[in-house]
Amino acid sequence: MKINLIAIGKKMPDWIQTGINHYQKQLPRELNFSLTTPEAQKRKGKNIEQIKELEGELLIKASAGANLIIAFDEHGKQHTTKEIANIMKNWQQNGDSVALLVGGADGLSNAVKQHTHLTWGLSNLTLPHSMARLLAVEQIYRAHSLLTNHPYHRE
Repeated sequence: MKINLIAIGKKMPDWIQTGINHYQKQLPRELNFSLTTPEAQKRKGKNIEQIKELEGELLIKASAGANLIIAFDEHGKQHTTKEIANIMKNWQQNGDSVALLVGGADGLSNAVKQHTHLTWGLSNLTLPHSMARLLAVEQIYRAHSLLTNHPYHRE
């Protein structure tokens, strides 16, 4: 199994990057987790649709080689951590190469939405865009913890 979180934007607030680093360090090597951060497009002289299209091309290119592509979008299906753990168990059994896509601040282009196999939501709350990648990495860690019988919270 391989999981590649592909998120537009290289510069994140320090506290976000610290959180991402914390969870990445706790993921085992056999999970083959990577984080790819294509550059966000400059806004000067472009409208929102042009920016989404350009960033979408970067996401599609970075996801090449994955046999399962999942985009995070506010309208996507939300899953519990236990559900994600079961999904990851299937990925492991199938030897899947998974690309998890996080668009830029303006969202995903139509081309990206058509390119993906699934669309997941992270929360019904309004969150800063940069938190999407932190939440995704944290949930991968939590799901892996469940799969290895490590309690992630008190039930």
